[in-house]
Amino acid sequence: MRFILAISALLVLTVCAPPEGRAESDPVYTSRWNNVAVGGYDVVSFYSGEPLPGTKDFKTDYKGAEWRFSTGANRDLFLTNPDAFAPQYGGYCAWAMANNELAKGSPDYWHIRDGKLYLNYNARIQEQWKQDIPGFILKADRNWPGILQD
Repeated sequence: MRFILAISALLVLTVCAPPEGRAESDPVYTSRWNNVAVGGYDVVSFYSGEPLPGTKDFKTDYKGAEWRFSTGANRDLFLTNPDAFAPQYGGYCAWAMANNELAKGSPDYWHIRDGKLYLNYNARIQEQWKQDIPGFILKADRNWPGILQD
């Protein structure tokens, strides 16, 4: 009987859990399985044009998420002004944000515009994003961060 109750509870939690990307009020996108921002990539390294994976050796917490860096120098630079390096919209997909949706942003599909890092969900979405980046940014800026309250 206890086994059946445990399985039933697990099923309810699984069915009622928010879908991936709908983080309720989390200001930074992280997966369901960990609390690591930007898939563990070093956000400072994007600005050099060559994104690098971060390590647990160089990490910090910011806005409730763990941020990893490839070097201590990059971590320290991030800490001087995290908002200058963190991706826009908390690392959620910028195209989805423009369309008033939450979806994960991927470090594989990124773009820097006017000194700001934007992530997209996948290659197809990034191609759509490139069709009107300024327009999508305007729409996404209007939706952020209010979308987290929905």
